[in-house]
Amino acid sequence: MRIGVLTGGGDVPGLNPCIRAIVYRAQENGWEVIGIRRGWAGLLNYNPDNDKDSQREWIEPLTQQSVRTIDRYGGTHLHSSRTNPQKVRPGDLPEFLKDKYHFEEGQKTVDCTDHVLRVLDHLGIHTLIPIGGDDTLSYGARLHQEGFRVVACPKTMDNDVFGTDYCMGFSTAVTRSVNLLNDLRTPTGSHERIAVVELFGRNSGETALISAYLANVDRALISEVPFDIEKLAELVLQDRQNNPSNYAIVAISEGASMLGGQVIEYGQEDAYGHKKLGGIGQVVGEALKKLTGVDIVHQQLAYLMRAGAPDSLDRMVATSYGNMAVQQIEKGHSGMMMALQNGCYTTVPVDTCIQGLKRVDVDELYDVEKYRPKVSHILGKPMFLY
Repeated sequence: MRIGVLTGGGDVPGLNPCIRAIVYRAQENGWEVIGIRRGWAGLLNYNPDNDKDSQREWIEPLTQQSVRTIDRYGGTHLHSSRTNPQKVRPGDLPEFLKDKYHFEEGQKTVDCTDHVLRVLDHLGIHTLIPIGGDDTLSYGARLHQEGFRVVACPKTMDNDVFGTDYCMGFSTAVTRSVNLLNDLRTPTGSHERIAVVELFGRNSGETALISAYLANVDRALISEVPFDIEKLAELVLQDRQNNPSNYAIVAISEGASMLGGQVIEYGQEDAYGHKKLGGIGQVVGEALKKLTGVDIVHQQLAYLMRAGAPDSLDRMVATSYGNMAVQQIEKGHSGMMMALQNGCYTTVPVDTCIQGLKRVDVDELYDVEKYRPKVSHILGKPMFLY
């Protein structure tokens, strides 16, 4: 048995404990584990006809000795990318594949899945374990549809993979955000300002919402609910006046938007159709200063949310997902994604991640008039309210 493992998309704390758990459990069975470097880019760029160079650049045999300490650190030992082998642009096509794939006039991408399958066969990989968010796992679902054995693990600090209540990386992102939001009270209060703190969260505002709920900030703006900037200005002025230290804090998802406005994006679309996000916090800060006359502290938490080692909850979930994935292989299962539902570990079909969207339950968890968290019913909800 030879298992392949890769990590794709943005890194989160918890990836390394998951990798370590996979390797340890697999090698207890006497199985080999092959690490594929840089996500799906590793399989796209591997040249079966030039094994020596490709193995050095794109493949790493993983052993208990080589992964013994990686769980102590954040990020991903295998590195990552946002490559999508079924949508490869001309500039991303490896040189050795340019004679095989041709772009017709007006054609922007080519599907290199047949090459990926050839590489997997060449490497003798029996089952692949992709660890990623819905973009990365959507291509894992494609390989499953092509008949290749796939067992997947969900991660994303936005906690927005459909089919699971929890994705590795979420707890640490919330912990980092809560600590940083509270730390920012010092300069904001000292200078009697309004702080606008921008957090990651493209389509789901869950990370910003839960962080705001736990840090008890004044207002929270989430991706799911467009906001009225003039109404927000009135609210934060009241918050500032009611605070003995004369300041207010607003948390905002990077995917949030004003009423009648657009989500702020920039740069070229990636292989999954996403442009970069970021900047709504600065726009809101400038608007609030104009409307209130109060100076602004603008802060993007950005990569600080995913930096450093995982907290205990993410270590627990990541380790459990890794062990579960190998257990599924032991049972001969394929086409599964590890999941948590209603507080219990379970599995769902791997293509579940592309069958729906996971978003904040606004009616249950958000006050759309006051722009702040409001948990209507706690009894019966899971630990993270989802």
